[in-house]
Amino acid sequence: MKQHPLHLFKHCPKCGSTRFVENDFKSKRCEDCSFIYYFNPLAATVAIIINDQNEILVATRSKEPAKGTLDLPGGFCDSYETAEEGVAREVFEETGLKVTESKYMFTIPNIYIYSGMELHTMDLFFLCKVENSNTLVADDDVAELRWIKIEDLDSEAFGLQSIRNSIDKFKNMFVTGALVQQNK
Repeated sequence: MKQHPLHLFKHCPKCGSTRFVENDFKSKRCEDCSFIYYFNPLAATVAIIINDQNEILVATRSKEPAKGTLDLPGGFCDSYETAEEGVAREVFEETGLKVTESKYMFTIPNIYIYSGMELHTMDLFFLCKVENSNTLVADDDVAELRWIKIEDLDSEAFGLQSIRNSIDKFKNMFVTGALVQQNK
């Protein structure tokens, strides 16, 4: 069985005590100040952007994890930011595109390795409309941006598990017409 990431937390974040012990499978409790820390998933957003030719915008990752593999624009939400604000900010930072509308589609949990630590995330997927999809600029942690026809998407080319799962789910929604219903 895999070890929960909480094993890395040795000191209470409130008082600094080393008497920071397992409370249950998702929390630790300080035996000195009684603080309980829950290790909950981090919120992350992902943008699905489709142009008029039924192509989806994909990025090539310029950093680990999964450097050099395909990805979709997105990233972690900041404090005091809604998921919709987060996806719009991330799209702008990575592509230069301005999101004009974002519609929630679905959620997929993920494990994201960062600085050698497993971060559990809750990836929220949004169907996004942008102002002008022709003015792409790969920036931030993106090496390259390109459009791929939806029917040509290969989930195995994407480096992160939640993105692979979302590509399969998205293609199924597209083929069955469920995407059209959701886009109304």
